[in-house]
Amino acid sequence: MSRSIRLVSAIALLTVAGLGLAGCSASASSSDNAASAKASKAESLKDFGTLDELAAAAKAEGKLNVIALPRDWANYGNIIDAFSKKYGIKVNELQPNGSSADEIAAAKNNKGLDTAPDVFNIGDTIANSSEKYLAVYRNQAWDEVDPSLKDADGHFIAGEGGFLSIGYDSAKVPEPKTFNDLLGSDYKGLAISGDPTKNAPGLAAVGLATLQEGGTLDNFQPGIDFFGKLNKAGNLISVQPSSATVVSGETKLIISYDYSNVAYGRDLPTWKVTIPEGTGYGSFLYQAINKDAPHPAAARLWQEFLYQADQQNQWIKSGARSPIEVALVKAGTVDKAALAGLPAAPAKYVIPTIEQSKKAGELVATNWAPAVG
Repeated sequence: MSRSIRLVSAIALLTVAGLGLAGCSASASSSDNAASAKASKAESLKDFGTLDELAAAAKAEGKLNVIALPRDWANYGNIIDAFSKKYGIKVNELQPNGSSADEIAAAKNNKGLDTAPDVFNIGDTIANSSEKYLAVYRNQAWDEVDPSLKDADGHFIAGEGGFLSIGYDSAKVPEPKTFNDLLGSDYKGLAISGDPTKNAPGLAAVGLATLQEGGTLDNFQPGIDFFGKLNKAGNLISVQPSSATVVSGETKLIISYDYSNVAYGRDLPTWKVTIPEGTGYGSFLYQAINKDAPHPAAARLWQEFLYQADQQNQWIKSGARSPIEVALVKAGTVDKAALAGLPAAPAKYVIPTIEQSKKAGELVATNWAPAVG
């Protein structure tokens, strides 16, 4: 056989082999696409199959895009790493310091792209106004969560929660004994965790101020007015707080969730956290799935994973509250030491209903800028 004939034969064999491989690849791809398509329509695990089958479909997708999850926020760094390791899925962490509004904007702007967020961790106000972007999905822990902390139609469910607090550098400012102390000249450099028109922690700060001013969760105007006074006194700064701004001294005080304030001050020994006297304000962020998630199986697997005991205990270890704490205690799966170590809750507190938060968000969207700028 001549060299040319051998070469042609070899090429022919490679071509046949290549066609065979291409056929196998196309078949596998078709199967994977079918699983993803099925996942995109699943409104519960039961609609899809077993957890193992969902995990296999998610692994075939190979990616999960999360957004606005700082790694030091509620131990999300540990949770993300555990998910990736357990399921062999690459987790892309988009805009770690983004707001709830940024999350929805990313979904709109990247619709149809592989870079769109798969899942959200958003405030209830944004969740309420963005239902057309949210998939209906009830995870296996759905029935364990109080009805007031989930969407009746299945679009979102409470995630990590906490109480509003004041973090402060005790070496630079005295402990605020009352909320009104914050209006004094000693309290320059006060920040809140984000724009309250776009961000859940920011809105919650207005809610706490409302309660401290004698108002109720049905009308956040007293809180808006209080921040107007803070701004007029020159104490309020428009800086997104972080552990870096705390260490640098740029933010001397922060109004945020208790577990966030603990994280902000982890590198500053003089940083302290206090919950003001009076009625406390409790709040949760909400988990949801992008209706047009590029990796729908991974998105649903993430939500199932988050509500397993190990991940709920990660939240508790960070100082955050779990929305299924009662079920964890009953099942004996709660980390008792972590639960005992949670920051002390205020003696009296309220948690806004989803409807109250929606109304508050609408009011703040209209009245914040005229009062604060």
